[in-house]
Amino acid sequence: MEYRTDPRVDAYIDALPAWQQAICRQVRDLVHGADPEVEETVKRTVRPYFVLQGNICALLAAKDHVNVFLYDGGIVPDPEGIITAGHRNTTGRTVAYREGEEINAPALQAMFRQIAADNRAGGWRVLLREGRAQRQDGG
Repeated sequence: MEYRTDPRVDAYIDALPAWQQAICRQVRDLVHGADPEVEETVKRTVRPYFVLQGNICALLAAKDHVNVFLYDGGIVPDPEGIITAGHRNTTGRTVAYREGEEINAPALQAMFRQIAADNRAGGWRVLLREGRAQRQDGG
């Protein structure tokens, strides 16, 4: 799969330990594969973001894991239970991956596809306000 990369995102990923690089590259491929119009950028000085008419996700490598921040307002379903934190967060949730953990690629990419579609429909805030979506956590 080919897509346009941002050299700042390359630099962020390249500076990580090999296991974190592998996770970030797989997530990058999944988010670009979710929608061909996804673009990548850097926000907050160094953090990689993937956007399409709004944020889809961001990456943050920590000491012992990689966080994938999903900007979905808690409305995207998680039938596979891959969300690890932020279940009651009003703006986004997190999927954390540790060394050796498998990424549930179909589930994560499905979430990326839904967030991209929601962004095209005006974003999760609009969808909630107009009653076209509800929070998955009941909040």
